[in-house]
Amino acid sequence: MSKTFFGDLKWITRISSRFARVDRKSKSAATSKLATLGICFGVMTLIVVMSIMNGFQLSFIDAIIELSSYHIQAEDLDTSQYDAIKDLCRDNKRFVSVSPFYEAQTLMTSEYGRESAAVIRAVEPSVYKDDKGFKSQMVMRSGYFDLEDKNSIILGSKLARNLGVRVGDTVNFFVLSGSSDVSLLSTERNFIVTGVFTSGYSELNSSYCYIGIEDGKEYFGEKAKPVYGIKISDKDDDAASINYLTKLYPEAKFKSWREYNKSFFGALRIEKNILLMLVAIIFVVVGINIYNGMRRLVYERRSEIAVLSALGAPSSRIKAIFITRGLTTGLIGSFFGVIFGLLISINTDFFFKAVSFVMYWIQYAFTAITSPKSLVYLSENSSYALYASIPARVIFGEVVMIALFGLVSPLFASWFAGKNILKLTVAEVLHDE
Repeated sequence: MSKTFFGDLKWITRISSRFARVDRKSKSAATSKLATLGICFGVMTLIVVMSIMNGFQLSFIDAIIELSSYHIQAEDLDTSQYDAIKDLCRDNKRFVSVSPFYEAQTLMTSEYGRESAAVIRAVEPSVYKDDKGFKSQMVMRSGYFDLEDKNSIILGSKLARNLGVRVGDTVNFFVLSGSSDVSLLSTERNFIVTGVFTSGYSELNSSYCYIGIEDGKEYFGEKAKPVYGIKISDKDDDAASINYLTKLYPEAKFKSWREYNKSFFGALRIEKNILLMLVAIIFVVVGINIYNGMRRLVYERRSEIAVLSALGAPSSRIKAIFITRGLTTGLIGSFFGVIFGLLISINTDFFFKAVSFVMYWIQYAFTAITSPKSLVYLSENSSYALYASIPARVIFGEVVMIALFGLVSPLFASWFAGKNILKLTVAEVLHDE
């Protein structure tokens, strides 16, 4: 046997492949195949579940960031500093855009006598055209995002439904939380609805409305201070971006998007981690099965192991033979698990609709046999249509982590199974035979 690394590797893989060919006809063959399938389905399930969860959560987060909190909010900026940040967004690739806004709360009433609490955001009329992120998250259900005319307003879809208004109708800010020079109650703050929007976050649809920034200055009072929303190219670069801006403008106040809706974002993160932990139990179960199967395999090969040891094979190389079996199981299972997981994640709408179709006809056949009169009440499960509408988002780092988890699980199981691999001597093995 060669003493070089590649020579050792060649010897280990050769012996391992010979054992594998013989083991295909032994009792442990089924255990090995089931272990590979377990790794495959575990990796596939985790990728699909995490991709759907990412799509579900990121649709909320993106809508909140783009329409409400921005990546960074700045206060106490003067006009010259605002212009300087606009130039920075044009010259520095880290920063995308900056826009001022005012915000207040109101009790809004409609001409039909309905009322609803709402958050008013006064923005520049050009924000829909200039801010690509804002435009991507604000889907206009009816009308247009048009705030050029005085006293124009854009309502969230659920807010408009609560008020019973459509495009062209009039709403009033009956109660307004402006500065001290603003009347709290008034029936003269009338706005014409020019558009109704919807977003990926229902809270925005039910409570948010947008007016022009000049209307905000007029109705919110002279003491109302503007806030500047800053968008950056990478939302995870918020801390470094805030440090950079703070050095340029130490007198201003900067806050990250993580500080807004902190409890909500934390709940989403906990939900995702718990789901990941629950699904990862699959690998624990598969690892235990691999451990038991590998112990049986070691026992079946005890005579060969003893002979190899008697011929001078180091214990580390003999252990590596069985660890290689675990590595092969992990590689095959993880590879096909990643392929199937990505295929399903990219085509979630097709697979969920297919599952809905199959489940419906299975239920139909069962009902036709047991209770034909109940067939008229059957229908496809609407939950699958909801799942199909969620855009799955595959994150490369998570796929790599899941694949490595599927690879490491059988490796550890094989290592533990072969830990005491050389307890028997050649004499003991031959005596047992």
